[in-house]
Amino acid sequence: MKALLNFFFLSTSLLGLLALPALSAECPRGDLDKRYCDVNGDLVADAPTDPSKWLDPDTLIFAYTPVEDPSVYRGVWSDFLVHMEKVTGKKVVFFPVQSNAAQIEAMRSGRLHVAGFNTGSNPLAVNCAGFESFTIMASLTGHFGYEMEIITYPGSGISKVEDIRGKTFAFTSPTSNSGKKAPSAILKSKFDMIGGRDFEAVYSGKHDNSILGVAHKDYVAASIANSVKSRMIKRGVIKAEDVITIYKSQTFPTTGFGYAHNLSPALKAKIQEAFFSFQWDKPDWSQKKLVPTSLKVEFSKSKEGQFIPITYKTHWAVIRTIDNADEVSYACK
Repeated sequence: MKALLNFFFLSTSLLGLLALPALSAECPRGDLDKRYCDVNGDLVADAPTDPSKWLDPDTLIFAYTPVEDPSVYRGVWSDFLVHMEKVTGKKVVFFPVQSNAAQIEAMRSGRLHVAGFNTGSNPLAVNCAGFESFTIMASLTGHFGYEMEIITYPGSGISKVEDIRGKTFAFTSPTSNSGKKAPSAILKSKFDMIGGRDFEAVYSGKHDNSILGVAHKDYVAASIANSVKSRMIKRGVIKAEDVITIYKSQTFPTTGFGYAHNLSPALKAKIQEAFFSFQWDKPDWSQKKLVPTSLKVEFSKSKEGQFIPITYKTHWAVIRTIDNADEVSYACK
């Protein structure tokens, strides 16, 4: 099975590369990579003007942002992906990416078609991989987002942010908003603290690693997304009293969901239909009642229960401002 998957991903990579647009010599593109254009000014890559370059694969590859171990989310997304198969008429495969960089590269090379990119990776995915986001998870009242928290453990000797000076501080990954970019900007602007000068900065790789690291006293402090912390507490991975929050940020948009810019317009419409028509409860005929889907079981822990429309231009403006303050480059590496 693994060999077949490897062959499939290699095949789709080659097809994806063949379908990539030629480098555009002259067109409006803003921060987009030179292979993309943005004629309508919505800050995301336009679809290819030549219909022969539109992708309409028999199998759709889906990946969810690796904020935790990808194996956690294969089952979480199972009911949703079955629904997407019914709506699109395509086979849908869950692709367990191990890092934000790997997820971006997979879409850039044509191996990934539909994805949820985390807050901080969204701008890089948009500008380097031609990602088009159109929806986000929200509560039933329409509220969405999460906060960045700086956490420590009881008895650490840290009661306020300034106490981190001279100690080790755990970020998650360089492209994470709450795991790196937002806390770096906040520590610098509000507390005059810079990693390498005022504290030793280390990377845990993922939010769950940072949260577990603090709870187990491997890290004295860390910056994390509180939506991940909430779900881990409700799953019993940690106890609420294992960590203490010493700083909480403004609310940021959470994972943005979308597709590769060069999918066919008809397929894009079907993918959007799959998200917006998904029912978070499903019938259990043996019990003759509705029961929560696998997606609802997991994301109700962070009070999410529907997909709502968004645009990258509007909803990611605050993240682009943070990136600008951090002098983050969207240049593809």
